[in-house]
Amino acid sequence: MFIEQGIHSDNKFWKYIVGSIVIFVASTIGQIPLLLAVIAKSYADGKGIPENQDDIMKVFESNVTLLLLLISFVFAIIGVFLVNKYLHKHSFLTIITSRNAIDWSRVVVSFLLWSMITIVSTVLLYYTNPEDFVINFKAIPFLLLVVIATLLIPIQTTCEELVFRGYLMQGFGNLAHNKWFPLLMTSLIFGTMHIFNPEVSKMGYIILVYYIGTGFFLGIITLMDEGTELAIGFHAANNLIGALLVTTDWTVFQTNSIFKDISEPTAGFDVILPIVIIYPILLFIFSKKYKWSDWKEKLTGKINIQQPIKVEYYE
Repeated sequence: MFIEQGIHSDNKFWKYIVGSIVIFVASTIGQIPLLLAVIAKSYADGKGIPENQDDIMKVFESNVTLLLLLISFVFAIIGVFLVNKYLHKHSFLTIITSRNAIDWSRVVVSFLLWSMITIVSTVLLYYTNPEDFVINFKAIPFLLLVVIATLLIPIQTTCEELVFRGYLMQGFGNLAHNKWFPLLMTSLIFGTMHIFNPEVSKMGYIILVYYIGTGFFLGIITLMDEGTELAIGFHAANNLIGALLVTTDWTVFQTNSIFKDISEPTAGFDVILPIVIIYPILLFIFSKKYKWSDWKEKLTGKINIQQPIKVEYYE
């Protein structure tokens, strides 16, 4: 059982608080290259140091900015590994899956399914609302984007999944000894951490419904499938394919994508559509393919802290 792999009497919740701080510090250290590069470029250009996020994002060409931003997740995922090994004395596999090895076929299936849906929906939007898009494609910058995004965005998304659907899911399980509380808390934290994204200021707090709902969806497929592989594949597809297909002037990442959305951002039915229609369809597809059952127990059941769980530990 996936969530139970982190549940034992010696693995107190305070360790997860300490571990989360260490991971945050590691991520912050990973932001130093961006900070130093911005300071050096500002002095070289004879300009003042940018005072806000929007100005920082404009110091470099978008590919360079994306590269520097994503480096922090390399440091963060190293932090996750070190915390899991030395603080909790667990193997890294413990927060990835309950299987004996990572099931890469699940990652691929989830990635391809969500990539297909993203591509088809984007093409349909382009042809039904052509006035909302301009062609943004430039061969060399796009190819550089493909290389940077393909190498680093999966690290970013995998890091987030291992933190929220792996590490913190098991951490809150240690605190509550049930499954609904970890699902609730990780989804709320995941969603509200996006509150400082520029799209929130553009579209209003209603967009948090999408982020929190996505957190619930990723948490549900993790608990039902006893591992994070499906969530890792979905999240990688969402960010990678999105970065390659469409950019705007008001999202957290601006990229040298194929299309640029020039429409005025609004939060309408498109915010609710994935939550009430698309995600339930995906749950149905996954449940049939992987023969999920006993939904109530897996999503809300109690955790027996005394239950012996076969987990690899570091001495």
